[in-house]
Amino acid sequence: MPVIFITGATSGFGAATARLFAKNGWKVVATGRRLERLQVLKDEFPQGLIHIAQVDLTKRETIVEAVKNLPADFRPVTCLFNNGGLALGSDPIPDIDLGDWQTMIDTNISGLIHTTVEVLPLLKEAGRGASIINVGSVAHRWAYPGGNVYGATKAFVHQFSHNLRTDLAGGDIRVTTLEPGMAKSEFTLVRTHGDAEANEKFYEGVEPILPGNIADIVWFLANQPPHINISILEVVPVAQVPARAQIIRK
Repeated sequence: MPVIFITGATSGFGAATARLFAKNGWKVVATGRRLERLQVLKDEFPQGLIHIAQVDLTKRETIVEAVKNLPADFRPVTCLFNNGGLALGSDPIPDIDLGDWQTMIDTNISGLIHTTVEVLPLLKEAGRGASIINVGSVAHRWAYPGGNVYGATKAFVHQFSHNLRTDLAGGDIRVTTLEPGMAKSEFTLVRTHGDAEANEKFYEGVEPILPGNIADIVWFLANQPPHINISILEVVPVAQVPARAQIIRK
């Protein structure tokens, strides 16, 4: 039975993907900070289908521990879904919180690197058909006011994925960067430090990407024939288009 290892499985893309894969016969390693949410997810499915582990991507030791303690029946790993990440704050430079910047770097960059390094031996053990799917963002190339370090972390994900694919060339592991645009999950709620009103207002008049849409795409990517590598997949709602170049007049 194939196994998918998911970071950020407590909500949004990660939770939706965990449920879709479990419903379709995959075993799921669901990781995240909020253990109570992981337990709810686990309890939805027959025993032995979902393994949960409390992981804080800013703390490398929790990643190491989670991988080390994987039960034998959740090894090897067929797909790594590096989904865990966040944006904090949307103020322009220099009106920013350096603590927020550091948390984004520690989560979106360091957490992704450490998870990849720890899970990679299990992917190599799975061999042909194994894949790594890294969640990037259109923000890596569509700059916008207040995007600053968040966009920069996603530029890292984009380039790291290319370099990882290059380093793994000649082997069996596929690498994809999945780059969504406007999506409705807890993303904006987290970004605004829990401002529910701002979260709802952000999506007014728009039909955004939903977590289930991304889960369907992850399923498609992970189940391609083993000789196929989809390097980059950008997905946006129809309502979202690249902004025109701006002229700032004084």
